[in-house]
Amino acid sequence: MNKRRRTVLRLAGGAGAWSAAAACGLIAGGQAWAANRNEAAFQAKAVADALKNLGAGNLVESRDIVITAPDIAENGAVVPVAVTSKIANTESIAILAEKNPFPLAASFDITPGADAYVSTRIKMGQTSDVRAIVKAGGKYFTATKEVKVTVGGCG
Repeated sequence: MNKRRRTVLRLAGGAGAWSAAAACGLIAGGQAWAANRNEAAFQAKAVADALKNLGAGNLVESRDIVITAPDIAENGAVVPVAVTSKIANTESIAILAEKNPFPLAASFDITPGADAYVSTRIKMGQTSDVRAIVKAGGKYFTATKEVKVTVGGCG
C-alpha cells in the first residue's frame, strides 16, 4: 500500500469538505475584516459627509496618486478601479464615486512597508469623478479621474 497516495487522498478529501462547507455558508471568511468598517462613512449620502466621517479634512491634490480606471465604462455595474500611491508611509486608501447614492465605494488599510496599491471593481450609476483619498503621515491627499458611464449600475 502506498502511504503517499493515502496522504494525498486524505488531504484532498479534507480540502473538498472545507470548500463545500464554505460554499454552503457554514464558514464565514470575511467577518473578521468587516469589524473595522467605518459604517458612518459608507452610509453617508454626500461626498462632504463621507470625507468628514473618514476624517479627511484639508485635502491636498497630489500627482503621486495614480488612478487607473477606464475613460468610458460600458457597464456601470462593474467598473475596474486601481489606485497606486507613491506617497511615503501611506496608511490608507479610499475610493469615492462622487455621484453615487453612497459615494464611498471602498476603503483599504495599508500595512506599513507594503506597496500602496489597491484594485477593485465598483458600481457607478452615472458619469462622475472617481476620487482617491490617501492618508499618509496623518495628512490627506487626493486625486480625481472622470469616468464616463454608458449604462448605469446603481439602479
